[in-house]
Amino acid sequence: MSKYKIDFMLEMIERVEIIVKRHGGIAEALNDIEGEMSILMAIAQIGESLKKLPDSVLKKYELYEDKKGAYYTRNYIVHEYEGVDLAFVENIVRNYLPVLKEKLINIKEKNGF
Repeated sequence: MSKYKIDFMLEMIERVEIIVKRHGGIAEALNDIEGEMSILMAIAQIGESLKKLPDSVLKKYELYEDKKGAYYTRNYIVHEYEGVDLAFVENIVRNYLPVLKEKLINIKEKNGF
């Protein structure tokens, strides 16, 4: 189990939450160049970290589909040179990150770290 990767992903989610709070909402954060870039980087880092978790962990904690989607999103963010669809990113921040956060917290609790 990679405690470091779990902690890192939780830190990235918490940073996104801080950015959103500072800007007064997700849309407002994504409309600010620094907010947008920070959120995109955090999501890309989450995708990269999920990809590196062992398959046994992904299977045990039902994260295999999360890995595929997060890594696809990471590649989209990193390689979409003409611009990322911010409505897509807003949906991730609003609907996916809270679910992933709960899954990661659950892993930490079940493993005592």
